[in-house]
Amino acid sequence: MIVYGQKYLTLDTCQVLTVEVGVLLKQVGKKYIDEVWSSAPSILPSHPYDRAIARFWAAYVDEKLFPTMREIVSADGEEAKKAAIQQLVDGLILLEDAYTKCSKGGKFFGGEQIGYLDIAFGCYLGWLRVTEKFNQMKLLDEAKTPGLVKWAETFCAHPAVKDVMPETDKLAEFAKVLFKARAAPPPK
Repeated sequence: MIVYGQKYLTLDTCQVLTVEVGVLLKQVGKKYIDEVWSSAPSILPSHPYDRAIARFWAAYVDEKLFPTMREIVSADGEEAKKAAIQQLVDGLILLEDAYTKCSKGGKFFGGEQIGYLDIAFGCYLGWLRVTEKFNQMKLLDEAKTPGLVKWAETFCAHPAVKDVMPETDKLAEFAKVLFKARAAPPPK
């Protein structure tokens, strides 16, 4: 519990505050980019409905898909791991449908150019591939998510992305270091 003036803040309150500040900073950062580089194309669609949809699916990726990938790693037992994998696959199938609708036949969620949702999901693509590698399975596969498979190839080949997308093997090695650090006792 934290005393702030005459009010008491519990850990729950601080967590909500942290999340709200994080979301606020994301929005401020996006607004800043749009204002500073106003002559460049916006990463969000111009139509308000399309903008809302892009923001919704970006939040879905952040709040549902990525935590599910983490659940796969931290699952206690094989049943919990299978359930988390199935939940991630189900989520990717939903995102496949969103890709079909948002892309409107284009190469990216944003149509013919990389947009907000492409960036949001693309940030986790390396971790998704590491999850596939560690579990010896394909989460993005032609049978269930053909659009996302093609999208991932196109996204990673884009000049703005190809030099910054981490290699799966190197990211997997980094993940192993993180796992060891998490398992280690805290420093004294």
